[in-house]
This record gives sequence, structure tokens and C-alpha cells, in this order.
Amino acid sequence: MGVAPPRRVGKNFVMARWGYRLAGAICCLAVELGAVAQTVSYSAGSQESQLVSLERLWNEAQVHRDRQALGSMIADKFVNTEWDGEVSDRGKFLADIADPKFESTSLTIQDVKVTIFQSTAVVTGTYQAKGSYMNKSYDHLGRFTDTWVFADGKWQCVASHTSLLQK
Repeated sequence: MGVAPPRRVGKNFVMARWGYRLAGAICCLAVELGAVAQTVSYSAGSQESQLVSLERLWNEAQVHRDRQALGSMIADKFVNTEWDGEVSDRGKFLADIADPKFESTSLTIQDVKVTIFQSTAVVTGTYQAKGSYMNKSYDHLGRFTDTWVFADGKWQCVASHTSLLQK
């Protein structure tokens, strides 16, 4: 009984076999890249949602004069520029929030847009603030720009700017 000689493998067979492996590897790579892109997209969306929530909590804290809540959202070197051009640091900003002459009745934001640059985010939008200061009523419609930095596992606002819009 004879043994059959080994099958000869031609050049085309080897190339086809490597081609299938290469195509499989490319397909796997494409699937992995797609998964990474979805993860990055999800993270960015999650961060955007978190920043919008922080903006809304900020407004709530301002209306309720919750200095502690606001203090946890702003950085030590926070800078605030008000609609009238007044610039204040963290201490003055928090003192103004606690001032009993200032009474905010509502503060809402609309058209909020978040732009993220690695660990920094710029949040813009419009706001409407109602209340009174020294018993004089106000109703402001304006734009805001807040700059947030992600450090030590949380977002903190480092700068805020508001300007009034014509009604």
C-alpha cells in the first residue's frame, strides 16, 4: 500500500489563505474602531449632560442662596464678570449670593451649547433672571459663557461672564 504524496500547495492558494486572514483582521479592526468611537461619543455626550445639569443646579443654588452648593461648583481662582462689567473673585461672588439685599425669584437657561476641549468645556446659552435688589425689581434677559475645567474627578467653573440682551 502506497502513501499518497503530500498535496502541493500552489502560490495562489497561499495568497488566498493570507488574503482571508488579512481581510478578517481588517474587519476586526474596523469593528474595534467603531466600538471605540461609540465609547468616545458616549463619554462626550455624558459630559455634556453633566455640564448642563451643573448649570441648572447652579441656577437653583443661586435662587435659594445656597452658598455651599455654589462653592462646590466653582474653582478657587474663579473669576466672574457681570452684565454691568463688574468683575469679582470667588469670595466676592459667594458673598454677593448670600447678600440679603439680593433676592432672586427665578433663573432659567435656554439654548445651552456645550463645547468640550479635552479637560476644558465652554458652556454658552441665554438666561432670564428675575428678582429684586435693594427692593428694586429686575428682569434680565441675557447671554452667558461659563468655562469649566475637569480636575480631580469633577467639573469646576473657572470663569463666568454674562451680558444683557435687548428686549
